[in-house]
Amino acid sequence: MMGSNNKPKVLLLGEIEHAHQAWSGISDIADVIVPKAKNRKEFIEECKSGRFDNVVAAYRTFPSVDQTGLFDEELVKVLPTSLKFLAHCGAGYDQIDVKTCANRSPPIRVSNVQNAVDDATADVNMFLIIGALRNFNTGMTALRDGKWRGAQAPALGHDPKGKTLGILGMGGIGRNLKKKAESFGMKVIYHNRKRLPEEQEDGAKYMTFDELLERSDVLSLNLPLNKDTEHIINAARFAQMKDGVVIVNTARGAVIDEEALVDALKSGKVRSVGLDVFEKEPKVHEGLLSNPNVMLVPHMGTWTVETQTAMEEWTIDNVRSALTDGELVSPVN
Repeated sequence: MMGSNNKPKVLLLGEIEHAHQAWSGISDIADVIVPKAKNRKEFIEECKSGRFDNVVAAYRTFPSVDQTGLFDEELVKVLPTSLKFLAHCGAGYDQIDVKTCANRSPPIRVSNVQNAVDDATADVNMFLIIGALRNFNTGMTALRDGKWRGAQAPALGHDPKGKTLGILGMGGIGRNLKKKAESFGMKVIYHNRKRLPEEQEDGAKYMTFDELLERSDVLSLNLPLNKDTEHIINAARFAQMKDGVVIVNTARGAVIDEEALVDALKSGKVRSVGLDVFEKEPKVHEGLLSNPNVMLVPHMGTWTVETQTAMEEWTIDNVRSALTDGELVSPVN
């Protein structure tokens, strides 16, 4: 498992853009290998060539999927058997088939970034909630078209105070959002697969999934994307919601059936929407682009210098811990 000077080898997938000093610490204790491949086919061939043999750990970024493709069964099969750790620089890890990694012999243990993304993502979440409630997008679009508030003024918006915010998936981001929403006077209810301990609930009321849909004035999606959550919000679920519900999504686009969302917007079942993520990024459904009641942000939930630096440092800590202690700081289940 050793490279030159008896150093372990680390594979860098993507770029270190901010935490250069922290990464230099990895270079001090490991040989860093950067792939030459420009696409998945070339990357698989590079794996088969033996160039990555003896690599112990890999650091990967979200954009590196353009170089490697998904970490699926096909890719895992050709990765060197020496690779034991995969440190992902992101909170969501739907690009990685964690089960396939765990079932490989020997297994590849996967880590993600926790906590470091919570504040910035919840900030965008709250921005979208306020904007969608207040119909800001309609006015902003008209203003840029030189029409002030438009040929007709947009419908009056609604204050967040007193509204019930339903959080689907109250992990770190959801709990951070809860505190922000309460500062605006919102009442918070939530649903998880398992109810949180009382201290983590911090006064939020646990609901069944059905109850959450039925009672929420604003529904915020903060759950990971996997085979169980893909299209968890669909036509049947929209039918359970209040008329005029507001939907906000900063999780992953595919947790919503976008076609059904467009239909719900047309019918008025959903009054307005705030989206930071999309089902087929970077492509956005035309029915969302053309609807003035939809606020759109191009996946910028963690788009700050401070947060992206913290994310890189967190991921580097996982690599360092893997090399020095044989353990990851924040392994995923």
